[in-house]
Amino acid sequence: MSKRDTPFIAAILVVAVLVSGAAVFLGFQMRRSTPDTGFQEKVEKAIDVYIAKKQTEAVKAQAEANKPKTVAGDFTGGGPILGDRNAPVTIVEFSDFQCPYCGSFFSNALPQINEQYIKTGKARLIYRHFPLSFHPNARPAALAANCVRDQRGDEVFYQYHDLIFKNQTALSEASLKEWAKGLGINMSQFDQCVASQKTADAVAKDLADGQKAGVSGTPAFIINGLLISGAQPFEAFKPVIDQALAK
Repeated sequence: MSKRDTPFIAAILVVAVLVSGAAVFLGFQMRRSTPDTGFQEKVEKAIDVYIAKKQTEAVKAQAEANKPKTVAGDFTGGGPILGDRNAPVTIVEFSDFQCPYCGSFFSNALPQINEQYIKTGKARLIYRHFPLSFHPNARPAALAANCVRDQRGDEVFYQYHDLIFKNQTALSEASLKEWAKGLGINMSQFDQCVASQKTADAVAKDLADGQKAGVSGTPAFIINGLLISGAQPFEAFKPVIDQALAK
């Protein structure tokens, strides 16, 4: 589920609570002037039905929003590749290093995707940056990761990527330097690359391509032309990847 889903459902439930509160108050006032002893029970039942209806509508709306959508175009953007470069299925991930939902995908779905599809040569993963404006450490982390890639290539980029997500709660300027140093990065070059924002244009291109593809929250994925939104479980990715392999 992407971050945008949470406020949507919360808003629905808040409205339901407000309406139910008003209905209870109205029911209380009306009951004072009516001899119908079953009136309160009727009001409570109507409230329960209304809340259940709104919850069902919210779940359906979320499910509809999370359905894969067809997008046209090449969104690989020259991003770092994990897996066989010639794999038949391409998974383009638009992600934010500070996003908790991206961290959830990394911990829960990605290990299974990696084992069943990436390591077996059936799929390749291409990571692209989509740092959200309200995550202050996301863009610095994206710039730092690109600087690591500039020095040591895609393999070490993904080692750095893993360190960031495994230690997401400790993300800071100091930790970004510490993790880079631990991977044997030339720190003089790294510091200069980060300070000059040498890779800022690449991050901006990732953002622009994501917006063009219809990405509005993180994580989001394009799998052979199908856009999937949110940190969904492995079971949501499997049929899409299998379908792409069958073509």
